Amino acid sequence: MTRIANSAQAQAWNGPVGTHWATHQERYDAMVSGVNDALFAGAAISAGDRVLDVGCGAGATTRIAARLAASGHAVGVDISAPLLDRARAITAAEGVTNAAYELADAQIHPFPRAGYDVVISRGGVMFFADHAAAFRNLAGALRPGGRLAFVCPRPAGPHIEESRALGLFGKLLEGGDGDGEGTDGDIAAAQVAMASLSDPARIREALQGYVDVTVTPVGVDTTWGRDAADAVDFILSRTPGRTVDAGTRAALEDTLRPYETNRGVRLRGAVWLVTARAITKDGEKRPAPRQQ
Repeated sequence: MTRIANSAQAQAWNGPVGTHWATHQERYDAMVSGVNDALFAGAAISAGDRVLDVGCGAGATTRIAARLAASGHAVGVDISAPLLDRARAITAAEGVTNAAYELADAQIHPFPRAGYDVVISRGGVMFFADHAAAFRNLAGALRPGGRLAFVCPRPAGPHIEESRALGLFGKLLEGGDGDGEGTDGDIAAAQVAMASLSDPARIREALQGYVDVTVTPVGVDTTWGRDAADAVDFILSRTPGRTVDAGTRAALEDTLRPYETNRGVRLRGAVWLVTARAITKDGEKRPAPRQQ
């Protein structure tokens, strides 16, 4: 039986939120794929590495990691059964044989001690109820000299194109909360968690068990749909049962139309790339990574 510390997130990601992400897996992966280059540059995965992907979702980053660690392997962990079902199906279809998945709450899961060379996460670590406890647990899963690399959102605000556009979108919806998704409890829980590591000081506080911590701003283009109408359909679908009148619908499309390009509706977003290394219990820096 899977042990769970993050019960609110487990409810959200095994309910409508997780089902929506699994159903629209290709769209979500395309939306956030712009951070992949920064994430994997920070992770510096070598051919023989053992990689742990935290909050792996439908496994896109796990499969990339597995291909980079061609003679090693990658394990994706997530709290969402619907997303892991998608991850396993896609991995089998793509013939990736050195990737596996576990349903687990990474905050408390008993990972093999020093069982991994690299821990990565593309937007998954924000969802922990206790970040410090979670990162301590992950530090124990890293071998001496092991690397941590993850991306998480920077603070939202009008200076960020994505925040500005989606904030206006939300204001056009009755009961909108600033990103166009309404006030459903599970969605609200996910939204609050998304911003939990937006402050670099909070990140550094949570990474007390690590050294060489870097927090680097990275700009990223997020893709929301083929055109404004398609993007509106997608955003509204994230709140099941939501309907809008024709006038509101037209205004919502007008909000996103300035961002239409020949590559879809693209909004400039902002994330942090965080990298670090684990330290030993006595506070000394762990030995350098083994040579591949």
